[in-house]
Amino acid sequence: MNIRNRLLLAACLSLSLLFAGNAEACTGITLVAKDSSRVVARTIEWGGSDLNSRYVIVPRGFEQQSYTPQGVNGMKFKARYGYVGLAVEQKEFVAEGLNEAGLSAGLFYFPGYGAYESFNPSLKATSVADLQVVSFVLATCKTVDEVKQALKEVQVIAVDPRASTVHWRFADPSGRQIVLEIVDGKLCFYENELGVLTNSPGFDWQLTNLNNYVNLYPGSADGQQMGTMKLKSFGAGSGFLGIPGDVTPPSRFVRAAFYQSTAPTQDTGADAVLQGFQILNNFDIPVGIEFADGKIPANIPSATQWTSATDITNRVIYYRTMYNSAIRGIDLKKIDFSQVHYKVVPLDAEKRQPVTFLNE
Repeated sequence: MNIRNRLLLAACLSLSLLFAGNAEACTGITLVAKDSSRVVARTIEWGGSDLNSRYVIVPRGFEQQSYTPQGVNGMKFKARYGYVGLAVEQKEFVAEGLNEAGLSAGLFYFPGYGAYESFNPSLKATSVADLQVVSFVLATCKTVDEVKQALKEVQVIAVDPRASTVHWRFADPSGRQIVLEIVDGKLCFYENELGVLTNSPGFDWQLTNLNNYVNLYPGSADGQQMGTMKLKSFGAGSGFLGIPGDVTPPSRFVRAAFYQSTAPTQDTGADAVLQGFQILNNFDIPVGIEFADGKIPANIPSATQWTSATDITNRVIYYRTMYNSAIRGIDLKKIDFSQVHYKVVPLDAEKRQPVTFLNE
């Protein structure tokens, strides 16, 4: 292995170990506007350190190669479609993205439940690291069906088996959305008609768990008589009394499902994007609750490092970060992916929330 590959592998292993810790909180929702625009939105969390997130613009024809436990000697793949991705820690590791054909892809942490195939050096030419699956799919696929076929023809591997596994959400302009989980080395695809995804346990279990909250409904509960005493709601929204409020994946899945399903339908995709950010405000995680006393990392303003919303129909990806809550967007329709050069840009030019003083 040459020096460059050793350095890249060391960085990849460091990232894998980083993801073996408390990086377990991602929440995804889906919204459809009256004009039929489809929006997928999500958060990504890790309170241990700054993920050094960047956006990448990948042109058509750009070639990449996957990591393996041996270095950067896995499968090579060339971009049939240009795409924009939000990468974590390294530019190759796209966690969320959209390609010019309107295919959306994202990874969500899935600790303790997934298990990939073991790396077989004789199959390295068809092996893709889990943290590069999003890049591979966005570069080569146009529809959910193409995603399923493409992933059946490769081996998804872990660069470091000590790291957390992930699962994935894929959606295309038709409105179809699937979840992929790899368990005991086998691909398990689920049709995600609900459009919600968090983390562990598995997606099928999360759907079943929703039945525990069949009593929830929007609005306020009716008053009732208890002997001579009249009982009534303290305020609006008491129909949701009992919805779980902690940050565990099952609780976030329930909240996301009910908040999404009761949200009023917006007129346009742009309106739905703003609604998605507003809904996901409820899932911002402050640093502190994930760590024992005295072990809280310094200088991390929030465990929710960034939130994105992707307008699949109109080909725009938006984001905001823990350092800057202003919403920024990248319109893929304004990018000529046959001419643009590969580009990597930090999500924040300055890692500090800008404040506007109105008396100046």
